[in-house]
Amino acid sequence: MPQPNDRRLFAVILGTNEIASAIGIQLMRAGYCVVLSHDPDPPVIRRKMAFHDALYTDTAQLEGVVAERVDDGMQVYRALGRPPQVMVTWLGLLDLLPVRHIDVLIDARLQKRRITPDLRRLARLAIGLGPGFSSNFNCDVAVETRPGKIGLVTDARWTDPVDGVASALGDVGAERFVYAQFAGRWHTPVEIGTRVYKDLVLGHLSGIPLLAPRDGILRGIARDGCEVPAGVKLLEIDPRGRDAQWTGTDQRGRAIANATAAAVRLHAARSVTQRNPA
Repeated sequence: MPQPNDRRLFAVILGTNEIASAIGIQLMRAGYCVVLSHDPDPPVIRRKMAFHDALYTDTAQLEGVVAERVDDGMQVYRALGRPPQVMVTWLGLLDLLPVRHIDVLIDARLQKRRITPDLRRLARLAIGLGPGFSSNFNCDVAVETRPGKIGLVTDARWTDPVDGVASALGDVGAERFVYAQFAGRWHTPVEIGTRVYKDLVLGHLSGIPLLAPRDGILRGIARDGCEVPAGVKLLEIDPRGRDAQWTGTDQRGRAIANATAAAVRLHAARSVTQRNPA
């Protein structure tokens, strides 16, 4: 007789950012046991909109869902015998593959300038999000994440490449971010949700002060003490005044999560049809 661990749907999401977290919530509510696997590149800045900080605080809550940190494969395996939940881990994909077959594997790291791996055959369904994915090359289903184009890629073409244009928040684009000009260790005493003003020192990268680019609410900032590579986002200012958001899932995250969940449902429906042809 099969054990509960063999029956529970098992999803692994690469990434602990706000997009990975929004998808994790959707899949958990659909009955999956979900593990979010941390990757340090790029660093997570919208931490109040993600489960990322559970890596440091043991648990994190988002949209009424509590995610727990797990540190080894046995913890994950035991969780597969319990009700659906979200877990966050330092373990990588190679550590999670031996736990049990993976039903759904999603690359939500949004690593815009790195070569994306071939995820096919590592799970029953492999989904790639954002630039660098094609269902004819490195995943079973690709999901477009660019604003205005979010949704499934229904043919074998590649998702749109990086164009260097930041999406707008209010009427502000890339100028709301501060990027790391070089690799180094990041330190900051400032908390997300703080009202900040242009030219206020928000942190130091290897001893060099970085200033707020404009007035607004601190929407995201890399965690104090982390090592960061050159070229990544370190912090983000929300310029929208009373409409600023720095907690919970946002519209873009929910839209990408909906598209990803649609891909999972479509695959499940096709699998049922193949097992039970008319």
